Amino acid sequence: MGRTRGKLRRQQRLLELIKEEPFLTDDELAQAFGVSVQTIRLDRLELSIPEMRERTKALAETAYGRLKAMSDQELVGQLLDVELGKQGSSLLETSEDMGFSKTKVVRGHHIFAQANSLAVALVDHPVVLTVNAKVHFRRPVYVGETIFSQAIVEAVKGNRTTVAIVSKVSGKEVFSGTFEVAAVEAFDHR
Repeated sequence: MGRTRGKLRRQQRLLELIKEEPFLTDDELAQAFGVSVQTIRLDRLELSIPEMRERTKALAETAYGRLKAMSDQELVGQLLDVELGKQGSSLLETSEDMGFSKTKVVRGHHIFAQANSLAVALVDHPVVLTVNAKVHFRRPVYVGETIFSQAIVEAVKGNRTTVAIVSKVSGKEVFSGTFEVAAVEAFDHR
């Protein structure tokens, strides 16, 4: 009976954790719960929770159609969800070409670009520019790690929007920033 209660508690916490951070892999979940990857997979199957790639794909298909300021090819990372003027999230799978060859630390401009493009994507306007950014790098990100970024619109004043971004790897914060972006009118640049 104790084993069943433990399993039910673990599965309840698994549901909560995936709701908070839907992009944790089975490996990361297994580490978080101190169980095998197979146990996590069985729990997911019992709870009808798709694997991380399927969760990501389903969210992304819905989100890309809402963008006005950029196309899906211009966004750094994979857009997971967006509610224009309110909030959004993206996922960036880091690769060898993003890191320094000796240390395997991902260059900061990739992390910044993911956050900046997410901030711009939240504005419901065709032309959006970054006016100001205050950022904090919390710890290095290493090649092969996946960065999950969440953005929340904090304020809108006229054509300017303030967006707070928090980026995490395996549930631990690696970057945060506040971006001020402005919707501007397009001009003829010829």
